[in-house]
Amino acid sequence: MAKARALVKRLKAVRNIRKITRTMELIATARFKKAMDRAVEAEQYTKKIAEIVSDLAATNLKISHPLLQTPPAVGKGILLVMTSNRGLCGGYNSAVLRTAIQFRRQQIKEGRDVQIEVSGKRGISFMKFENIGVAQKFTHFEDKPAFDEVEPLAERYASMFVNGEIDRVDVAYTKFISASRQTPQVEQVLPFSQLGVPQSSESVKGKQVEYEFLPSAESILQEIVPAAFRAKLFKTFLDAAVSEQIARMVAMKGATENADEMI
Repeated sequence: MAKARALVKRLKAVRNIRKITRTMELIATARFKKAMDRAVEAEQYTKKIAEIVSDLAATNLKISHPLLQTPPAVGKGILLVMTSNRGLCGGYNSAVLRTAIQFRRQQIKEGRDVQIEVSGKRGISFMKFENIGVAQKFTHFEDKPAFDEVEPLAERYASMFVNGEIDRVDVAYTKFISASRQTPQVEQVLPFSQLGVPQSSESVKGKQVEYEFLPSAESILQEIVPAAFRAKLFKTFLDAAVSEQIARMVAMKGATENADEMI
């Protein structure tokens, strides 16, 4: 009789847990769809800017902008690590942190000073546990990062880069490729080497693209390069957000299925 009561009690507990995991799965699915729409829209925007900058590079202009140039080596850079504020998302955080730590070790081995900045409470806790100093901490980037929130960060990075305080900026995040594929990686965002992208469709077809610049090519370049850099950095935040929701959705789906088997 005592064993029967214990089984009933455990069955009730498993059912209660299943309700929670199932609810979290549905919430993550809804957030994933919204985050994916934003990521896809941003991808189209950044791609179009890249095409314009690429076409400018294909002209006979002498393109020169501080964000495009490799500065004198100062042996110091910034590594921004993007993690989540909440858990229950499988190996999402561990994969990004593992990639970031490997990159940091390689940079230190090469004699470089890496300044760590972390977005997300999970990453902050990990760095504290590993006794790794964190220069800047961000916990306000949720599943809907806004451009206005990322823009001050991009401006600070660009200012430090142009002033020679750092010679590169890297971002450790999970790149969103498709709903079934997300890859943790470290991507260099400064120096901004977007000039190497493929040219636009008109150029590929052999049709020479001709531009008339008003007021001048230089003034347009001064505007479009910083805008392209800000868009690129913002895109990494959007990729991280949608990848987090996918990881949580998959983790909660697995937990719900395991509860069904136990029941």
